[in-house]
Amino acid sequence: MIYGTIHQLKSKGFNVSQIATQLNVSRNRVYDYLSMDRTTFDQWDSKRQRKVRKLDPYREEILSWLQEYPTLKASQVEDWLRERHPNLQVGESTVRLYVRDLRKEHGISRMTKERKYVAVQELPPGQQIQVDFGMVTLSHEDNSETRGRFIAFVLAHSRYKYVEWLDRPFKVADMMRCHENAFRFFGGRTRELVYDQDALVAVNENK
Repeated sequence: MIYGTIHQLKSKGFNVSQIATQLNVSRNRVYDYLSMDRTTFDQWDSKRQRKVRKLDPYREEILSWLQEYPTLKASQVEDWLRERHPNLQVGESTVRLYVRDLRKEHGISRMTKERKYVAVQELPPGQQIQVDFGMVTLSHEDNSETRGRFIAFVLAHSRYKYVEWLDRPFKVADMMRCHENAFRFFGGRTRELVYDQDALVAVNENK
């Protein structure tokens, strides 16, 4: 059991970071287990196992997403759940807490490598379109909120832009339609297209 292993390694002089690295768990989890004696841990573990949570039937599915895409946000997990299980009734906070606990339990960090930005030489007209995806939270007069998702096409030379919005996750058919609309808007297409963050939009649907 990982609880016993953590305490055993601590008694041998390993620090928290070393234990977390060796067992592939988060440092917070190591701290939590070290703060509990055996009786307290057994009571906590027993209570945790008895408690049935609304998203437990989807646990392995969510866990596989987090393991494959560690940077995945809880809002994206919620989108994927709703897309695959239309009858699921679950609140945003429920998904957020469930994802947080899964990350903590399995040591899945959202930390990503720092993105490096470098200047590129100016490209000639007609050479390249840069395609990016994004999501923003939109506030309404009645204090409600919705998520807006967009795909943006930017001509690398002139910086001329074309954007389409959806109130749901993009699917491959949406992406194809948006590309065709963008080409019509620009009056043609460039020699190449460069994509950013496309895995978050299409990979799992294709899978």
